[in-house]
Amino acid sequence: MTQHTSFRIAVLPGDGIGIEVIDAALEVLNAAQEKAGGYRLNLESLPAGAGEYVTNGVALPEDTLKAAEESDAILLGAMGLPSVRYPDGTEIAPQLDLRFHFNLYAGVRPSMTFANGPSALVDPRGGDINFVLIRESTEGLFASRGKGVVVDDREARDTLVITRDTSERLFDFSFELARQRKAQGHPGHVTLVDKANVFTSFAFFREIFDERAANYPDIGSDHLYVDATALDMVRRPWEFDVLVTENMFGDILSDLAAGLVGGMGFAPSADIGDNNAVFQPAHGTAPDIMGTGKANPVACILSAAMMLDWLGAKHDTPGCLRAAQLIKDAVAITISEKGIKTADVGGSHSTSDVVRAVVDAIAEA
Repeated sequence: MTQHTSFRIAVLPGDGIGIEVIDAALEVLNAAQEKAGGYRLNLESLPAGAGEYVTNGVALPEDTLKAAEESDAILLGAMGLPSVRYPDGTEIAPQLDLRFHFNLYAGVRPSMTFANGPSALVDPRGGDINFVLIRESTEGLFASRGKGVVVDDREARDTLVITRDTSERLFDFSFELARQRKAQGHPGHVTLVDKANVFTSFAFFREIFDERAANYPDIGSDHLYVDATALDMVRRPWEFDVLVTENMFGDILSDLAAGLVGGMGFAPSADIGDNNAVFQPAHGTAPDIMGTGKANPVACILSAAMMLDWLGAKHDTPGCLRAAQLIKDAVAITISEKGIKTADVGGSHSTSDVVRAVVDAIAEA
């Protein structure tokens, strides 16, 4: 690994509250950078999204894509507006274009509860929800995006695609993450979520999973059908560690997972490939609350921490790792000790209240 002290970050605020939560995350990133030291983020704000499409007819301009290609990481707010659509009726979604362009096959969706924080469920044994769902992000049913066909106005078809090359990398990524989590005190277990009892593609997916699992004898593994997974996410979510699944299944289950821990405002995410990565809150643009100060920035702030963790590990930069931990600890303090609650979980604190509390916690660390 090459040690870096300066990183170029492509910042794509996007639309709606994406702009607001990105501003919040950047303020927190600046505070953590000053506190941790040892690295420097060079931030470049770039246009993309539904608003850009309305103004210039292109949702992801070539200059933006080129700058993203030359960056060390991409930090994204949220993109798309319900009222802005392509001629085929689909919504503007440059974030999906980035996944395919950079082959960001591993969609990482952590879900965790905080002491005194929101949670839809309580473990009678006192356990916490803390698991990671890894969603394959370039294949599966999403491989048909823009390629589906309607035949004579009587039937429509989209094709699900599973390839060995991507699946092997996805599963290796999942087992490596489980190994890292095991070193931090988590179980060190990977659950494959599929529908191998019905579809040949998922039987193939499972076969590859078992092959890769054999290379990680220190990490436990098992299989669970997607319908049973949805049941067990509600029945026993505290027993999961790392789950890995196909694109569409992951899209659905990751929202369920967010609902367990307070909602989309607490759902950070990353889309990671071999060389590039995009970090963004999993929520949408929420135009109904845009400009009201009600947006919950926690998901975006934690996504920024995920970016620092990834940069620190990839480039052997301890300062980034220190800053990431500062941010995660500060968010926990803000929720658990300071009692900050935004409107999405029944509170009255504003976006700026959250930022102020997190920044203060970083300064006091």
